[in-house]
Amino acid sequence: MAQRTQRLIEAARRPLPEGTFVVGAGLIVAGITSYLFQILEFRSLSKADYAAVNALWVSVFVLAPGFFLPIEQEVGRAVAARRSRGIGGGPVVRRAAMLGLWLTTALAIGVVVLAVTTNVVDRLFEGSNGLIACLVIALFSYWFTYLARGTVAGNGRFRAYSLIVGAEGLVRVLPAIALAIAGVSNPVAYGLCFAIPPALGTLASLRGERGLLPSGPQAPWSELSTNLGYLLGGSLMAQALSYAPFLGAQLLSKPSEREAVADFIVGLFLARIPILLFQAVQAALLPKLAHLAGSGQHDDFRNGLRKLLIVVVSIGALGVLAAGTIGPTAGEILFGDKFNLGNVDLALLAAGSGLFILALTLAQGLIALMGHSRALFAWAIGLAVFVVTTALAGDDLFKRVEIAFIVAAAASAAAMGVFLLARLRAGIPEGGLASLVEQIEHEPLEI
Repeated sequence: MAQRTQRLIEAARRPLPEGTFVVGAGLIVAGITSYLFQILEFRSLSKADYAAVNALWVSVFVLAPGFFLPIEQEVGRAVAARRSRGIGGGPVVRRAAMLGLWLTTALAIGVVVLAVTTNVVDRLFEGSNGLIACLVIALFSYWFTYLARGTVAGNGRFRAYSLIVGAEGLVRVLPAIALAIAGVSNPVAYGLCFAIPPALGTLASLRGERGLLPSGPQAPWSELSTNLGYLLGGSLMAQALSYAPFLGAQLLSKPSEREAVADFIVGLFLARIPILLFQAVQAALLPKLAHLAGSGQHDDFRNGLRKLLIVVVSIGALGVLAAGTIGPTAGEILFGDKFNLGNVDLALLAAGSGLFILALTLAQGLIALMGHSRALFAWAIGLAVFVVTTALAGDDLFKRVEIAFIVAAAASAAAMGVFLLARLRAGIPEGGLASLVEQIEHEPLEI
């Protein structure tokens, strides 16, 4: 019986690409620890300070994935391509590190200039210059982390990749627990817990890893990608749209509404819980479909994508149902009695999040078929629709950004769908299915 069980386990694992389970485990740990950090924050800080620290959170998770995730993806692809030919990938990593350092330095300078010349510190960060310093630190920390993730993925070190993703959350939440127990209510302390851990977790995860930077021929800029600009723009716009409700509520709120915005932020994170389930499902489902379909088989590609979209829609519908019924109760249990947001607001936020997941899935399929520019255009449509709808959706602060989020995510998803159907009719290139698997496996949505 034991031998038969082992054979069944091996048979179940065999179709899955290398690293599926460990990468999925890292994503789950990262998601859970993100929510634990949010809970500790909300319970320990005033609502105004909680909103300020989350302005730091959103700023980082718009800028860092927007600029650095495409670099991770291209480093992983280029290093893997070199490794398959027996060529060292060290020069590629060093070239990408230089590019990333330039981008990070430019972003850091831009943040400081914006803080000095505008009222962004008072408007978003409750007058805390310390949180601006945390933002600069976080940018450099995430530059290093994304570069390391691309390097280990390209070298097939998926255990190290999973450790990097999971360690970041653990290194963040452990000191936050200590701060909460000690009764610390300084928002900068929690900001540092957010900004520094990516680099520390990455360094800890890379211990014992050898041979990540083997020597090889010099890498030209073109080896990273001719589509890197499209990837950068698309990733940045996608992250901006995912956090558009927060940005809209924070920027449009009156001083008397700032405490209510803190509850809205908690509601947004509650509404994004289906994203955790989506990440866990996609890590296992899509590689399995890819094995069954076989690379380049057009009908199976469509069937596999259709099944994935059904799962995405089902998860989104489940999220809306849960948010509209038990959402407020769950919020009070997790975040305490001071959480106050109604089930209608939570359901609307969950609907927007579900549509955004749909748009993201279609975007990944479109990019896999070399539709980089079209994906960028579809995200731009969504952002434009959000701005216009927010302006036209009435005076209620929360309802206007919630409705705008739903309409904008639906617009991006519709545009992605139209562009993807056109690509499918034109024919799937050889290796297109495998490319789709890789795209979705290694593009986790940053919560």
